[in-house]
Amino acid sequence: MLILALDTALEACAAAVLDTDAGELLAQEQLLMKRGHAEALMPMIARVMQSANLAFTALDRIAVTVGPGSFTGLRVGISAARGLALAAKRPAVGLTTLSAYAAAIVGQSGPVPVISAIDARHDHVYFQIVAGDGSLLLRPAVAPIDEAIAASKFGPPHLVGNAAKILAERWPKDAPQPVSIDAQPAPDISWVAWLGAAANPDTNPARPFYLKAPDAKPAAQPLLAAQAATS
Repeated sequence: MLILALDTALEACAAAVLDTDAGELLAQEQLLMKRGHAEALMPMIARVMQSANLAFTALDRIAVTVGPGSFTGLRVGISAARGLALAAKRPAVGLTTLSAYAAAIVGQSGPVPVISAIDARHDHVYFQIVAGDGSLLLRPAVAPIDEAIAASKFGPPHLVGNAAKILAERWPKDAPQPVSIDAQPAPDISWVAWLGAAANPDTNPARPFYLKAPDAKPAAQPLLAAQAATS
């Protein structure tokens, strides 16, 4: 199976092509950035596909991170994945950034739980907790940092994600300490690709996964509401 994987959810713009039969990435590229994903993504996809020496119609599916993450970044990646999938007549699948973060550790951590954490700002984090075998212990949620730490009652965890250090710095001194702290600015694109290969397109659609309402609001909404109130 040939998978094109995309990630623009957080502080990176990344694309990769995975050949699951060969068990390897044919091409990959990642640029760390907080802004500018919209300008960077399509040229990056073109370079990756050229490096892999593939036409888009040769792909079996397109995988993309769907959140939690930046409202604008998510829209860039998801729009690109949907557009390419429509043009190539291939399915697009969505994977959460929390799962992509955890995937690099799951299977290597034995019985140790994995907490994926993303900075949600305003002293909050998006997080989920999985067991060492990947089974879900605590479903994705958004909570104050101290509440997220208090929710970890499954033993000393691996911390991963762009908020891993934030959790570690607030971790109670009298509690069993985290086994490891992996503060990646964005998930490894190779794991987005592998998760995309395993995902069911019917149950993992390429649409935004929000745990709270986005901070960005369409400017037209207040105007429309005001017009409705006076009509």
